[in-house]
Amino acid sequence: MRTQREKATACVQLDNHQVIVTRWDFPPCSETGWHHHGHDYVVVPVADGSMQLQTPEGERQVTLTIGESYTRQAGTEHNVINDGSESFAFVEVELKADSQAE
Repeated sequence: MRTQREKATACVQLDNHQVIVTRWDFPPCSETGWHHHGHDYVVVPVADGSMQLQTPEGERQVTLTIGESYTRQAGTEHNVINDGSESFAFVEVELKADSQAE
């Protein structure tokens, strides 16, 4: 049986021809829901936290540390879950492929 979780909050801060910048806030027991990334992207943690990633390949725990960014490629599919007791947040910067053409 699937656990019913609150949705994490996404706030798009910038969307132009080069990037989409979104701040994600995760209260305890919240999730993004399954989604697919259409662009390469960078994640910049703004709060420490531990998140569970559900992927087609399985589940794993990931630790977020303020200022320790990481990147993923377009095509990534997952559900991000805060299964901890503390809130965390990160900024996601999606890199639009066509930005090199302008």
